[in-house]
Amino acid sequence: MRRVRALVAVVLALCACQVFAQQTAQEQAVWKMEHKYWADVKAADLVSYRALWHPNFLGWPRSSATPARKAHITDWITNNAAKGIHLSGYTLKPAASQATGNLVVTDYWVTMDWVDKNGTRKLERDRITHTWMRVGNRWEIISGMSCPVSAAGK
Repeated sequence: MRRVRALVAVVLALCACQVFAQQTAQEQAVWKMEHKYWADVKAADLVSYRALWHPNFLGWPRSSATPARKAHITDWITNNAAKGIHLSGYTLKPAASQATGNLVVTDYWVTMDWVDKNGTRKLERDRITHTWMRVGNRWEIISGMSCPVSAAGK
């Protein structure tokens, strides 16, 4: 059984390598921005994090009961910080991406390792979609949505 699992893991890794080998330069650039996004969250660097968002952003983050605009994009980070919670680590698992003109859409899972002021850890897993738009030589998030991964979605 262990060998079967190892073989499946190798096959999945090779498939993932093949998918990413076929990415456009635009998609590769945007995946780097997705990693920057999470590095900014982990560092609680709100200035750098806000700079990733287009002024006309409209999306529906997990943390909001209604769609949000750029003015509220850091609310979830500051709310967690006020409770003494910070992001200790994260892993991204890309699902898909697609470039169309000056837009790139990314879909992925993120596993977040949150730690509170007492050192208690909590893992959360979300599905995320971001639409990035090229503005000059920069990429900015123009829209997106996130939600927790449900038991049915695992």
